[in-house]
Amino acid sequence: MPLLKNKTIFLAGATGLAGSSIIEHAIANYPDVFIRGAYWTTNPFIQHERVSYVRADLTKREECRRAVRGCDFAIMAAASTGGASVATAEPHRQVTDNLVMDSLMLEAMYFEGVSRTVYLSSATVYQEVDGYIREDELDWNKEPHSSYIGVGWAKRSAEKLCWFWHEKYGMEVIIARCANLYGPYAKFAPETSNFIPALIRKAVDNVDPFEVWGTPAVARDVIYAGDFAAAVLLLLTRSEIKYDIFNLGFGEVVTVREVVDLALKYGRHDPVEISYSENSPSTIRVRAIDCQKIKKTLNWEPATPIEEGIKRTSQWWVENKDRWSK
Repeated sequence: MPLLKNKTIFLAGATGLAGSSIIEHAIANYPDVFIRGAYWTTNPFIQHERVSYVRADLTKREECRRAVRGCDFAIMAAASTGGASVATAEPHRQVTDNLVMDSLMLEAMYFEGVSRTVYLSSATVYQEVDGYIREDELDWNKEPHSSYIGVGWAKRSAEKLCWFWHEKYGMEVIIARCANLYGPYAKFAPETSNFIPALIRKAVDNVDPFEVWGTPAVARDVIYAGDFAAAVLLLLTRSEIKYDIFNLGFGEVVTVREVVDLALKYGRHDPVEISYSENSPSTIRVRAIDCQKIKKTLNWEPATPIEEGIKRTSQWWVENKDRWSK
């Protein structure tokens, strides 16, 4: 893409699921692009001549400035995340660090001359609704679902900061409200994993009885990380978009029961008992986001249906579970 030719993209959160997927997609599809990836706890594991890394604490102003200095564009994929157990037991972990990182990174991007940024927000910003919700249907007068009240407001606040830097200083900022991501390089550790890698891990480990948090009817929009990465980089190339907000997901929901069946199928596990635990940490029953806007704008469609995505993720986990530490 001409806009990205010989440009350096700063990528915050380069060793997370989102960041690693973006790096792999950029390497494979953008031969003239350079990536500078910032990381903190997880050491870099994707090596390429066009990818460099900087270790930086993005909760500190000077380290944010140092990390982004000299870059042309940016993708803000750094975030403090976790599964339902973290959101329930320690909701502050997804609030304070995210607010500080987002505030300081947006400031650093402006003062270091980064002209264009894709900021990764979250579908947790939305209030509870029936059916699919569009970008313009976010009601700021209604709270996010109680399970996400902390992270939901943190992301809402960051979106307002994105608008501030665009409105007052002319920074080009595109906000992507992301659905649940899954795929290789996800967090598989029991204390931090989201529901898809958690179920894949249990299936591959032949856990029996096979315990599932929540009920079979809980439904989510989930998107394979490779498809997500393709959309994020396409957003960065659309120079005519100076500021906008997009839902980024598959555009359809899948139930926990469907994910369980697929995880067991590709984990080659046939447990004697499957139990759905009503007392375990749970969240909103159905969250469906309308993704027609991003699909039409980018002429983009996710290429990986849920079965294929879980198959690939399960195969990756089987091959890497003995060395993957998060």
